[in-house]
Amino acid sequence: MSDAYTVHENRLDPRLADAEFAIAVVTATKPDFYKQAPVLTAADDLGVPAFVLHTGQHYDDLLGHGLAEYGVEDAVGVDLGVRGDLSRKTAEVTTRIDAFAEYLDEHHPETTVVPLVHGDTHAAATVPQAWAFATGERVAHNEAGLRGMAPDYDAVDREALAVGERDAVDAFVDAQFEGDWHVDRSEPFPEQYDTFVGSAASLYHFAPVDLNREHLVREGYPEERVPVVGNSVVDAIEAKADEDLDASVFDEYPVLEERDDWIRVDVHRRANLLPGRFRAIVEGVVELVEDGFNVNFVELTATKNALEATGLRERLLELDAERENFLFTGLWKKHAHVYEFLESGQCLAEFTDSGSMQEELNHIEETVCLTARFNTDRPETVFDANTNLLVPPLSGEFVATALRRVHDDDALRERMRNGPALYGEAVGERIVSFMDDHRDDPVEWSHERAGFDLGDATGMDYL
Repeated sequence: MSDAYTVHENRLDPRLADAEFAIAVVTATKPDFYKQAPVLTAADDLGVPAFVLHTGQHYDDLLGHGLAEYGVEDAVGVDLGVRGDLSRKTAEVTTRIDAFAEYLDEHHPETTVVPLVHGDTHAAATVPQAWAFATGERVAHNEAGLRGMAPDYDAVDREALAVGERDAVDAFVDAQFEGDWHVDRSEPFPEQYDTFVGSAASLYHFAPVDLNREHLVREGYPEERVPVVGNSVVDAIEAKADEDLDASVFDEYPVLEERDDWIRVDVHRRANLLPGRFRAIVEGVVELVEDGFNVNFVELTATKNALEATGLRERLLELDAERENFLFTGLWKKHAHVYEFLESGQCLAEFTDSGSMQEELNHIEETVCLTARFNTDRPETVFDANTNLLVPPLSGEFVATALRRVHDDDALRERMRNGPALYGEAVGERIVSFMDDHRDDPVEWSHERAGFDLGDATGMDYL
């Protein structure tokens, strides 16, 4: 066994002992920790053997804290220990999954292990492919069918929108809620690629909403393998609802309680770090701060790199030192602190490019979601629920005007806060129950779909 990754035999082997079937719950990055944790909880409750297969991408005390915060650290049966850029991660996942498959063949040959990947992280693409190549079998996909969609930009005056004319901004809001949308899978990169490729090597696709199922069925995936189960993020939110925190977020950042109607800014997607877009976001934020709006700007590693590359970080540091209405922070370590703040009534809006945040703020009514993207892979939060609006980074003027529009319009915010909840409940239980009910060999050939019995579908070792 290679020293490059670790099999925790004391955690893994007891879970697989005498098991005919087990779920390998795949985690890679921070969203996986809280969205996959409910699956592990449900598996324990239902008596289905399960363990965590962690790629190791988020491993430090800050980004990796979610493993401990959501109680899944002790369930990590294997840590692939992958590092580096996208190409290196892809190569390391491929070779280390192959080695882990050999470990399972040697130590647990009677156990059918089905990995469950999540969402649109890079692991959602690389693990299914690696598993298929190593075993000839396919995986299951939690939060499947995420496909980018965009509103009809022809319905608005682009030039007027770019300079932040209020009438054009009003028309753009109406176009998002009431107008036509189309599939636009060009962004985010690599997430749209990852979720699309992951689908191809998955046998079962757990769709959050009907729209995700429609995408997958249109692409040719069998309807009976695409159950609509909701989104496990709602289980994560409920799990943290009554948590007794050692320290409140308001102990960490007292100014968040001293002032209200905060706009929390969290941007990190690769496309938004392009110089033109990134300047639009930062310039819009600076204009709002100078106008007296309360803004918390959250700096992630990628954000810091972009701020330094564009020469804008010094300006934000100056604002942080000079103005009480601007709070410049790093990534908040505890996810429960994010929920605490968003549910507190102190936060008016989250200006974000996070996919998960669009889902979370559909469930959390107190804070409205403003998405810094030209498209979104959660469009149902806009045109079905009206709990989200796109604020594409066209220019600093547009960003500032759009955020002012939401801040000043009580009726709009009320509409956004009272949209229907889309993502269900007890989602982890629904996923595990489905997998347990469909625990047959995780591979199907065309002759089997056609109804011909030609013997064992497995036995791939000699191919």
